[in-house]
Amino acid sequence: MSSMRPATWGYAEEFVPEPEIVEQARRRGEELGATPIGAGTGPALRMLAAAVGARAVVEVGTGAGVSGLWLLDGMPADGVLTTIDVKTEHQRAARQAYAEAGVAPGRTRIITGDALKVMSRLADGGYDLVLVDAHKPDYPAYVEAAHKLLRPGGLLVIDNMLWHDKVADPAVRDETTVLLRDLGKQLRDDPAWVTSLLPVGDGLLAAVRR
Repeated sequence: MSSMRPATWGYAEEFVPEPEIVEQARRRGEELGATPIGAGTGPALRMLAAAVGARAVVEVGTGAGVSGLWLLDGMPADGVLTTIDVKTEHQRAARQAYAEAGVAPGRTRIITGDALKVMSRLADGGYDLVLVDAHKPDYPAYVEAAHKLLRPGGLLVIDNMLWHDKVADPAVRDETTVLLRDLGKQLRDDPAWVTSLLPVGDGLLAAVRR
């Protein structure tokens, strides 16, 4: 069993360079306290969106638009990103990022509000990909909502599933770590999903709805 050296992991994380507009969005996110996805996570999201031909995507946690820019870049030209966040200042930054990237206004549906309430109003089976990157205690509820929203063959993607190296350490038993660890195992063992945990960024779990 090989162990990945830090230099190798760093090379993989930075293998696809971040476009300048994404870098600017990242800086804005950091200033706002909206922690952006890892440098290697964006290209993985773009690739996953492209792989499933994702025309309809739901993003739980808009942040400052970093993940949205990568998703949109992987989606077909007529694809629409529905992105949900409780913080209007984060979404303002995301709107700026989308505009700077030349994203047509009709390609984004930016909804401010409680994600679970918003998701309950979206069309069941109407989405190709759901990205979850928001309030960690609500992750299990987001996953349940995502299962209803995704078509068969649709893709659930969850960020922070290695949670700052804590999930892999069984001695770490704080509430958030235990919740994420248990959720990962639950998805892995659930026959309704085909699941893989990717060591990208802070851990990206990808699961295809059967």
